[in-house]
Amino acid sequence: MRGDRSRDRVTEPFRFDYDAPALRVGRDSAAGLAEELAAHGCERALLVCGQTVGATPAVIDPVREGLGDRLAAVFAETTPAKRLSTAAAGLDALRDADADCIVALGGGSSLDVAKQLSVLAARIRAAESDSDPADAVAAAGTELQETGTLSFPDEGLVPVVAVPTTLAGADVSQVAGMTASPEGGLVTGETSGGISGSGLMPVAVVADPALVATTPDDVLAASAMNGFDKGIETLYAATATPVTDATAMRGLSLFQDGLLAFGDGDRDDWVFDALVRGCTLVQYGISRPDVGTLSVIHAFGHGLTRTYDVQQGAAHAVVAPHVLAYLFEETDARRELLARALGVAEAADPAAAVVDAVADVVDALDLPTRLRDVDGPDREEFETVAETVLADSFMANAPPGLDPTRTDVVGVLDAAW
Repeated sequence: MRGDRSRDRVTEPFRFDYDAPALRVGRDSAAGLAEELAAHGCERALLVCGQTVGATPAVIDPVREGLGDRLAAVFAETTPAKRLSTAAAGLDALRDADADCIVALGGGSSLDVAKQLSVLAARIRAAESDSDPADAVAAAGTELQETGTLSFPDEGLVPVVAVPTTLAGADVSQVAGMTASPEGGLVTGETSGGISGSGLMPVAVVADPALVATTPDDVLAASAMNGFDKGIETLYAATATPVTDATAMRGLSLFQDGLLAFGDGDRDDWVFDALVRGCTLVQYGISRPDVGTLSVIHAFGHGLTRTYDVQQGAAHAVVAPHVLAYLFEETDARRELLARALGVAEAADPAAAVVDAVADVVDALDLPTRLRDVDGPDREEFETVAETVLADSFMANAPPGLDPTRTDVVGVLDAAW
């Protein structure tokens, strides 16, 4: 049964404006880093990563070897907090190394700090030649606290190459999150926000399954839900296109197979190959100059993680099945397309089958399934969380026909409790 073609949006015109990074994907692809840098005219790289990654030979050594003589220095100071002060500290390393590009190795936090560093360097270059760089950094802190973001020039951004070691799906993106605290000396109160712009898209992504396989299982499992949900949202978002439909569907299928096998304890090479390919594909085209496809699940995730000490992947694991159940009650949310992507197209009730398929992935990864089991809000705080969710910019990409209320959001949180 073909169904109603109009519900699948196949008759709708679309515009797809996208400048993708070079994607080098495959086992031992880190060995080609020097070649990739040369292709982009980069000669001296500052390697940005966290302390654990920087101290783990199985992760950093292949990258060092792949960069060869193009590795100028290592800045192993990033943290999950994505502090602007960390990027500010990286400015000295960038200058001292005389680096003309940044290689971000690790999870989304290292990539986000690398982008912050690129922006700070561009802002300093755009300032008067006799100005103090410290003044430009201080001005960035003030702007972040006042506006939640940073402006930056189109010229002068330092090229970034991403080498992911998790499955959060933060690599093929032109956005970055950031926070600041009074301890960092740049703001007077706890601050969070983000930056966005086409110039922040990495010039290349080198996704090596051998590096991803070195990440601890619990870290990899938590990151995977964030990446997996990117594929789900890309299909139901109001901003979906046939291009992103194709990559998200194939990516979700690979991702699902890999995650279920990973959850069963399978650590064969094919599992990590499937995970990395799936994660790369679901990201393609989701972060574009004029629009993005992240939507309601990510808005709920932000509502939980920006105020409470909940890991992003855990937040997604808890809320994703309940958000989907809510969407399917209110809209079509392209349930048949999602069912095909997740291998449950023959189910009598595609919506219920999709929810169950996502819940099966959560269970396989042994992630939390109840909001009460994570360090999140109490039930009396749900109204406040709902306000944050509804105000999130990603809600603009909700499926057509959805008009969520505070009561609706609280209802989803109650169901997840």
